[in-house]
Amino acid sequence: MTAAAYVRLAIRLAERGRGAVGTNPLVGAVVVRGGRIVGRGWHARFGGPHAEAIALARAGEKARGGVLYVTLEPCAHAGKTPPCTRMILAAGVRRVVAALADPRQAGRGFAELRRHGVRTSVGLLAAEARPLIADYLTRLVTRRPLVTLKLAETLDGRIADAAGRSKWISSAAARRWTRELRSGCDAILVGAGTAAADDPRLSAPRRGGNHGPMKIIVDSRARLDPRARLLRSGRTLVAVTEKAPAARITALELRGAEVLRVAARDGRVEPRALLRVLFARGIGSVLCEGGAELAGALLDARVVDRAVIVVAPRLLGGRGARPSVLGRGRSLRAAIPLADVAVARRGADIVITGRVRGAR
Repeated sequence: MTAAAYVRLAIRLAERGRGAVGTNPLVGAVVVRGGRIVGRGWHARFGGPHAEAIALARAGEKARGGVLYVTLEPCAHAGKTPPCTRMILAAGVRRVVAALADPRQAGRGFAELRRHGVRTSVGLLAAEARPLIADYLTRLVTRRPLVTLKLAETLDGRIADAAGRSKWISSAAARRWTRELRSGCDAILVGAGTAAADDPRLSAPRRGGNHGPMKIIVDSRARLDPRARLLRSGRTLVAVTEKAPAARITALELRGAEVLRVAARDGRVEPRALLRVLFARGIGSVLCEGGAELAGALLDARVVDRAVIVVAPRLLGGRGARPSVLGRGRSLRAAIPLADVAVARRGADIVITGRVRGAR
């Protein structure tokens, strides 16, 4: 295998951690000696060992004199785990090949290794590795989780009919794809209205030994029914304001929910305040699945980074049918544009994805 092939393998390994590493970057690592792979690893969970540490541990003494291929510059600082540079030096690796530099390290990882005689190089397959840290770079700037707004709507932009029925607007194929989309996020976010109307499970396939994404309900007054299916499995957090009645909070806690009081604006949970708290807890990516009020609040707060819109080829019409986005709204000239737009098919539905300009 060539050096590029080893880095490409590290990139594939890094992807295995998607949806589990929280605010950390996705990283994969491969240890090679004498043309043979002797260790491989990836960052599998937030707070857990880094990819380099796992790969070196699996290599053991075979790492001595070998080459470490890694997707991102090894860290030189101690956090939840010891510095990777220290482990690399202790393992006796003679060379480190990284696809990307880590902006947070500012070259300190490479400098530490070179100071102790380890040769380093960076840039091999950088373009292929860069998507691994796109979310990480966004979080470094915004200091909040990356937010994806997912909508399932009709051609005329409705998410429910006049009676509030929304099952099912999208096709079975699109719903299966949505469950896969969930598994790549740390948390799934819905509003209290959606939780009450749809009583969803918000299920997602588990990746490896991960617990699956946390379910978060924005519920200013703690209106969620304690019998809701959301509370029957997995981790559920209910974000409320100080106006939420104590008795309702207690009822939810008795069913296993964690209730979090968040700062309010106009009597409702303030999106930025909630995202700051989630970020501090290690939540690095959030998928918002509605409803219209929550979607509008997130867009008004300019915290949506990506949009995923599933459009079903049908029309509802009617003044009482519910639109997909509410909130304050904006003029046509101030409409929020999408960049890097892609269009795909999922069953009978059309899926439009894009990066939201103006998020901060």
